Amino acid sequence: MSNHAWILLGLYLVVLLLTVKPLGTYIAKVMEGELNFYGGIERPLYRLCGVRQDEEMGWLKYAFAILLFNFLGALAVYALQRLQLWLPLNPQAFANVSPDSAFNTAVSFVTNTNWQGYSGESTMSYLTQMLALAVQNFFSAATGIVVVIALIRGFARHSAATVGNAWVDLTRITLYVLLPICVVYSLFLTSQGAIQNFDAYKDVTTVEVTKYDNPKNGPDGQPLKDEKGNPVTEPAETQTQSLPMGPVASQEAIKMLGTNGGGLFNANSAHPYENPTPLTNFIQMLSIFLIPGALSYTFGRIVGDTRQGWAVLAAMVLMFVVMAGAAMHFEQQANPLITQLGVDPSFGNMEGKETRFGIADSGLFATITTGASCGAVNAMHDSFTPLGGMIPLVMMQLGEVVFGGVGTGLYGMLVFAIMAVFLSGLMIGRTPEYLGKKIESYEMKMTSIAILVTPLLVLIGTAIAVMAVDGRAGIANPGAHGFSEILYAFTSAANNNGSAFAGLSANTPFYNVMLGIAVWFGRFGVIVPVLGMAGSLAAKKRLAVTEGTLPTHGPLFVALLIGVVLLVGLLNYVPALALGPVIEHLQLFAAH
Repeated sequence: MSNHAWILLGLYLVVLLLTVKPLGTYIAKVMEGELNFYGGIERPLYRLCGVRQDEEMGWLKYAFAILLFNFLGALAVYALQRLQLWLPLNPQAFANVSPDSAFNTAVSFVTNTNWQGYSGESTMSYLTQMLALAVQNFFSAATGIVVVIALIRGFARHSAATVGNAWVDLTRITLYVLLPICVVYSLFLTSQGAIQNFDAYKDVTTVEVTKYDNPKNGPDGQPLKDEKGNPVTEPAETQTQSLPMGPVASQEAIKMLGTNGGGLFNANSAHPYENPTPLTNFIQMLSIFLIPGALSYTFGRIVGDTRQGWAVLAAMVLMFVVMAGAAMHFEQQANPLITQLGVDPSFGNMEGKETRFGIADSGLFATITTGASCGAVNAMHDSFTPLGGMIPLVMMQLGEVVFGGVGTGLYGMLVFAIMAVFLSGLMIGRTPEYLGKKIESYEMKMTSIAILVTPLLVLIGTAIAVMAVDGRAGIANPGAHGFSEILYAFTSAANNNGSAFAGLSANTPFYNVMLGIAVWFGRFGVIVPVLGMAGSLAAKKRLAVTEGTLPTHGPLFVALLIGVVLLVGLLNYVPALALGPVIEHLQLFAAH
């Protein structure tokens, strides 16, 4: 790693950790009802929707409310895409989105995945971007947060039949946390150069003439092909470029803060309209981990022992530092086949990276965005070195618990914590306990489901795709890298990340449907068992601490938790990783 990389990583961690306690305290007060700045807005909303603010829900009713809320959101997003041609704020007159792509996008944005198999600037109208995609960026983020709050209440309460009110929780986290931060964040982005308008796209004259080959069509309007089946082209040139416009800054703010990903532009956060400067790049990286980090402290505060939150955070930080360092190190290594051509190896692997960010900022961004369930990217992950590209894969395959998405990362880590105390109980022959709650067969069944759902979706989906003709048709790069592209797509979908090895042509009916299924069950196949655990834990009595109780706030438990995450979370994927990035790395140096 370069000196710049070490300084960047150190500065990032210092700033992030300084925000943990104040924001974590604020979120805890909001969710426990201690703060009510907008009561005048909140109460009329409840009356309008028929919500009884003081009536709490059992876990089943809470889960049903979450599922209903997100199902209706998916229908709304689907409808807006299918009707956008006839709706306002469509200055480019974009056509209605195809059924399979609209389905994939609807479930993707509702589940906080934000996978995009299309170019946003050539597909979605401004209305669809704002009313469908940006709105779901708020709601999907709120969903993840309220689910982990329900689980935390399960640990904090005893002999209780309820875990909170889903409608009140969703309202408060949106009104008091997400919206205020995003307003300030949007103003900051516009001050740095991010655009925010409803203008039609602007045609401008470029400094240089661009020359290219244009496909030649026959009298029937179809592309002509030569005797070998290759397309016939003719030389063409242009000095005009169309610059896309749109309400970018407002969507960029919640895209990052809510660990959503996606974006108005296909280039995502590598685009200067979304991410104009190194300062905005740093703040975007910070905002991805801002709420996930703070929620660790929220957890400790609500359960009455902040040491528990710091222990979970310590496990996250240690794994993150190792993985971030590895990503930046691997990308600093030059491709041996390129250095043979006389390129200075000290340049590292700059392919697919923005020169205004460079290797360290791109490698750190990739680790952060895949550690969280955020599909935002500021570089082409598909152009990373084999081992550099494996780091984002591994970060997702760990279950995105290294900070993770807003809410999802913490409840994923708490699931592993339950597994850790269960395994420790087996080793010493004692009934496992966590935070004074006995971990019994029901909790372990729900834990097993929550842990196994995602790898099953990833590995089965990948297997079907590599065997199906329609699946193989999307591969642009044959061999190990093509396999990695498919593995990355299903890993990203099932873990609700949304980033991609973009060499895979995934905007087809096959991938839109397959990835849509993985996205939906990857989200709610985990949320329902987690809420089931919340209800079961809330109903239990709190046990007194004895000499045989495993302390869950010290270095021993942090080490045990990291070990369980690595062994249980990652072992499922080792054979698949060997077939993809590991083989590709060996082939690269074998060719050298």
